[in-house]
Amino acid sequence: MKVLLQNKESGHYLKDVGVSTEDRADAMDFLSSTQAIEFCAAHKVRGMQIVLRFDEQHFDIVLPMTMAHRYSQGRPAHAV
Repeated sequence: MKVLLQNKESGHYLKDVGVSTEDRADAMDFLSSTQAIEFCAAHKVRGMQIVLRFDEQHFDIVLPMTMAHRYSQGRPAHAV
């Protein structure tokens, strides 16, 4: 199984920070989905989704990522 990051809008895969590719074979392969999420957080990479690619299968599993909302003092912030 390969764990890839895919841009939600373009469909391109992350090759390196600031570099994308259309070819899955050239994409950065992460050891786990947790590592992919941590990479996005550390490098401020936005607009991605995780793709679990199984070579022996004829399908991928796509996991959307969203930014967690930060709460102060256990309560959500009010919209203005």
